[in-house]
Amino acid sequence: MLLSGTDNHIAGIGSMAESLQEFQRGKPGYEGYLNDRVAALPEVLQDAGYLTIMSGKWHLGLTPDRFPVKRGFEKSFTLLPGAANHYNFEPQLRDNDTKSNLEKLTPALYAENDKVVDNETLPSGFYSSDYFTERMLGFLHDRERANDTRPFFAYYTFSAPHWPLQAPEENIQPYKGLYDDGPENLRQRRLSNLKKLGLVPEHAVPHNVVVTDRESTKKGQGSEWNELSADEKQYSSRTMEVYAGMVERMDYNIGKVIQYLEGTGELDNTFIVFMSDNGAEGALLEAIPLFGTDLEKYSPPLSSLTRYIQKYYDNSYANIGRANSYVWYGPRWAQAATAPSRLYKTFTSEGGIRVPLILRYPPLTSSTSQDGIVRSFSTVMDIFPTVLDLAGVPPVGFSFRSRKVVPIRGTSWVPFLRNQRERIHAEDHATGWELFGRLAVRKGKWKATFIPEPYGPGAWELFDLDADPGETRDLSKDELSVFKDLLREWDQYVSETGVIGVPPEYGTLRVD
Repeated sequence: MLLSGTDNHIAGIGSMAESLQEFQRGKPGYEGYLNDRVAALPEVLQDAGYLTIMSGKWHLGLTPDRFPVKRGFEKSFTLLPGAANHYNFEPQLRDNDTKSNLEKLTPALYAENDKVVDNETLPSGFYSSDYFTERMLGFLHDRERANDTRPFFAYYTFSAPHWPLQAPEENIQPYKGLYDDGPENLRQRRLSNLKKLGLVPEHAVPHNVVVTDRESTKKGQGSEWNELSADEKQYSSRTMEVYAGMVERMDYNIGKVIQYLEGTGELDNTFIVFMSDNGAEGALLEAIPLFGTDLEKYSPPLSSLTRYIQKYYDNSYANIGRANSYVWYGPRWAQAATAPSRLYKTFTSEGGIRVPLILRYPPLTSSTSQDGIVRSFSTVMDIFPTVLDLAGVPPVGFSFRSRKVVPIRGTSWVPFLRNQRERIHAEDHATGWELFGRLAVRKGKWKATFIPEPYGPGAWELFDLDADPGETRDLSKDELSVFKDLLREWDQYVSETGVIGVPPEYGTLRVD
């Protein structure tokens, strides 16, 4: 959605490549890669005379014909799939017995321009955030040395803080003991600070923490804090300390790129957007085997992920965060991050789709609100037209590079930030979302969601996000006309974007 300016079901990622269901395979919009129906932002900027560079995670095409260099990036170093060991410790890649579904789909983990990079040739001391930054700065220095006067578009995408949770010890140590009182106390502290900063309204009531019965049996990650032993609490809080260390290391590396732009005198003339790609990761991978079906030959049956963790990794307390550890932190810590919102990554509730974003571009942001907070609904699809608007590049029509393409669905922020409009999108503008059979549609302050069991009721609900940002009070029976209108908008969204019907077990999706 970011690089296409349109809906993921139009752009080819109706579902992630490694998660396509049989009823989705072969359908338009479910190719599993950024398809040719869209003009990618780097392609458009490349044709407009920009130097286009990328360093970091791609996850928009795993084969050479879909590498970033084929979608407009002149120079790139990329992690192709959605995740990898941050220290490049990948012994299972040579072991078909424990290779995950994702790895079986991926010819290689890394690529440089149009060439596959054998991960064993990467430098010793590799750490993803450091190396992605090194390569990004290298591309910028190359530009400087070549006296390349073209404007540049840089796509700088960390795989941190995605699991496995790993960070240099020097970045973990400052957080020692900080989370020893558990996720609920952290959740309340953060919520209080969000209200003080004006990022969340004072009247916001947080949604209850959602943990399924299966997850609640996972000691240290799913269970209530007061049900854990002292050792289990220590282990769980350590995973959060490592996560914090990953974020600090990422921040340090971003600072290096900012310093470079300060040094070249380009900082204030560079439009910078920093954002998360989704809500916090709450999945317990041992409870939900994302990496493959159970391997029945083992007793008890094991997912391929669990099998190779047991075979290659040391997840003892003293080793957490190192290259040969492979841990995650689970749903309670995730919901400490997303409060007051409901749930987390992969859900269409606010906890999954409302994310942090920081924009820096003094010529445009000097007229924003006094506290620097923009209070207007926006989507990631709006970044594409905003960049083109600022670059003076005409919008893409229905044809690009001799192929038919779809128009973008996003709206430029520029008129709003220049106080030429009251809001980014009109009050009656509707936006829909779907991923993994979790559905939502929003219009103004109203939002309808469908969250299947066991994480939701398996039925449509209606929320007033102005009054209830935590999505805690279902108003579908009290505001029936609004509810029906949103479901009509949902049908329109499906018609426009090509969402494939969700499986029948998800229940009735409309109101008569």
